[in-house]
Amino acid sequence: MAVITRFIVVRNGVELKAFDVKKDAEAYDNMLDAAENLAAFIRQGNLPIDLDEKTIEEISVHLAKNAPEVLRILKGVKPVGTAKPSTEPAVSVKSEAPEAPGSSKTKSVAEQVPTISEKKKRGGKPKAVSEKKK
Repeated sequence: MAVITRFIVVRNGVELKAFDVKKDAEAYDNMLDAAENLAAFIRQGNLPIDLDEKTIEEISVHLAKNAPEVLRILKGVKPVGTAKPSTEPAVSVKSEAPEAPGSSKTKSVAEQVPTISEKKKRGGKPKAVSEKKK
């Protein structure tokens, strides 16, 4: 005598499908959960078209079965019209007084350009300048 273990997905007291592998049964059950959530979402959407319950169920099951493809299609889509308007100005303006010449924060052009010896200390190579004679 052989013992066979089967995993049966039951919804609302109705046996829907039997599986030999528990992982497959759980995946199917999760897909049905997603389909139920999608159906509820469609019903709450106040769509401008009339959809009967059978159509809503078929669409939701189809979307749930093809979840990876649906996610790939929707990837990067940002919600439209749900962002709250910002109370901050679009451009940030800082009012700083100009610094006086010769202050410690300002440098002359000669002070900003590194010398050859400074470049060598940092490991930078000075560029060779070649001139053409005519």
